[in-house]
Amino acid sequence: AAAVLGAAKALGEIKPFGVEVHFIVAACENMISGAGMRPGDIVTASNGKTIEVNNTDAEGRLTLADALIYACNQGVEKIIDLATLTGAIMTALGPSVAGAFTPSDDLAREVVAAAEASGEKLWRMPLEESYWESMKSGVADMINTGPGNGGAITGALFLKQFVDEKVQWLHLDIAGTVWIDEKKRPTGYGVSTLVEWVLRN
Repeated sequence: AAAVLGAAKALGEIKPFGVEVHFIVAACENMISGAGMRPGDIVTASNGKTIEVNNTDAEGRLTLADALIYACNQGVEKIIDLATLTGAIMTALGPSVAGAFTPSDDLAREVVAAAEASGEKLWRMPLEESYWESMKSGVADMINTGPGNGGAITGALFLKQFVDEKVQWLHLDIAGTVWIDEKKRPTGYGVSTLVEWVLRN
């Protein structure tokens, strides 16, 4: 959310000509209460797909799912989402490289080029469709987390269920890149790549 707002501020000041950009932040209250989610609950996304909650710590992807549906309903051509989605991406790529997931080779090239120009590191990861089998539920359309292995991929596959196939979409898992432990501060990762991408396209 901070990266999206940072990009919005930068592009608002740059004012690129002839560009329409929507900035969507999937914000909601996340407090423990008697009404909080429990394992086994079934929630319904705004497109009608049902999700069995098997891990209450994977709650952010539920709000992000509705944000992706909302974005598609705006008639956009391309979507980039950024999320500190999984610890698995940190295991795969460490603290300095974000994971990029997309079914679109064209959008992948655009975002990789923007990242390289901005000096931010990312690596395109596979969207291994066969892993989706592990996300199936017996009581809903899907569960909200996979079995453990390949968690960054199954997280991206979960989000893909909420994107219109006509829309080019890229998911950036930035869990490892947003914070510098030694200095105890955020990095601002993603702002430069997003701005560079918008200016190039």
